[in-house]
Amino acid sequence: MLHRIVRLAALLFFALAAIPAQARVTVTFWSYENGGDFPHAFFTVHGTPDRGGKPVQGAWGFTPKSVTPAMLLGTVGGKIDYTTKKYVARSIAHFSAPVSDAQYDSLIRLVGEWGEKGNNSYNINRRNCVHFVAEAMRRSGLRVVEDKKLIKKPRSFTRSIAALNAGRVAVIDKPAAPYLAATPALVGVGS
Repeated sequence: MLHRIVRLAALLFFALAAIPAQARVTVTFWSYENGGDFPHAFFTVHGTPDRGGKPVQGAWGFTPKSVTPAMLLGTVGGKIDYTTKKYVARSIAHFSAPVSDAQYDSLIRLVGEWGEKGNNSYNINRRNCVHFVAEAMRRSGLRVVEDKKLIKKPRSFTRSIAALNAGRVAVIDKPAAPYLAATPALVGVGS
């Protein structure tokens, strides 16, 4: 009897060991509030999709094509900002959340929809970096309230969304260096 139990336990162990570990893509929301540098809000993704394949990594924000006084007066050209390593390194990581493959795919579509082949108009009051990350948050399955008082305050806006989604997100609220040090999958993120 003991022999059968040991054999069954060994079979169960090897069967479970053959199951691949769950992969997951994580989205992290950031802010950078320092004068004329844009975008002030952006998101990163890292991890491996549940469907398998190569690990993914990216960092995107939305910004005016040119920082001029015209952007304060109305709609101007906008662009997706492929956020650089240096820019990420000077930013604050606010919170992260795992996303499904469908949500990850939707985030990638968002980048295209706001990019060169999509609607790339920038309006500081109606379509800025905060609006962009708000849509990324919605596509990540989070509850989002776009408080008009916070639409030009990326840090406060992002923190408000973390509070709305308590228990669903991992609050980080740290400068980039300690977060990046604890998240090796993000090493090299940004162009």
